[in-house]
Order: sequence, then structure tokens, then C-alpha cells
Amino acid sequence: MAMTDPLGDLLTRIRNGQQARKDSITTPASKLRARVLDVLQREGYIRGYREEELAGHAGLRIELKYFEGQPAIKHVARVSKPGRRVYSGSKELPRVRNGLGITIVSTPRGVLSDAEAREQNVGGEVLAEVF
Repeated sequence: MAMTDPLGDLLTRIRNGQQARKDSITTPASKLRARVLDVLQREGYIRGYREEELAGHAGLRIELKYFEGQPAIKHVARVSKPGRRVYSGSKELPRVRNGLGITIVSTPRGVLSDAEAREQNVGGEVLAEVF
């Protein structure tokens, strides 16, 4: 059966992995997932990720990050869903927890955090919020 929301699956795997105190988790690979993980790594929410073979298919191993025993990601949620897409201009990008969290945005210049999108003055589809 085809997966209808691969990004939602990635975020759920990260959330479940951190609740179970895992060091790393695996997920099927895709370009969108890799670009979202790039943003999470740049912003310091994960230690990193690497590509590896999973049962004959390409996969990603994500190294989760903890701070004093607590997960670095307190909350992760999908904003734009397959049934309801959410778009925002560069001036209207939502601020998460008054700037303490990030919004991940898919723009014409790639997948960026909200701060990077404001800096480059581009808007796009609001994929997820993280803090």
C-alpha cells in the first residue's frame, strides 16, 4: 500500500524514537525527507543522518539528540497535510513559541527554516513546526 504522507511518517518516527529514548532510528529515503533532515541538523534538533541500505531499498539512519537526558525536540507537528495544504508568504510565516522554535518551509529555493526563508524573502508551503 502506498504511503500518503511520507513527511508525516518521518516526523512520527522521530517523535516515537525520542519517546523510546533511542539513539538512532531508520526511515525510507526520499529527497524531501533528506532536505527536512538537513534543516533539523542545521538548527541543532538532530545530531545528523546518513544514507544506508534497508532491506534492499535506500534508507536514512537518523541520529537523535538529547540534552541532559531530555529530547532536543519537545514538539514536532505537521502543518500542511495532504488533505489541506497551508501556504504562507515571507512576511506571514508563523513564529513558533515566539521565535524559540522553527517552522520548516518548502520554498522555490529549497526546504528552509522560517528564519532562512524570511532572510531570503521567500514564502512557500509550511511543512512542519518544531520546538
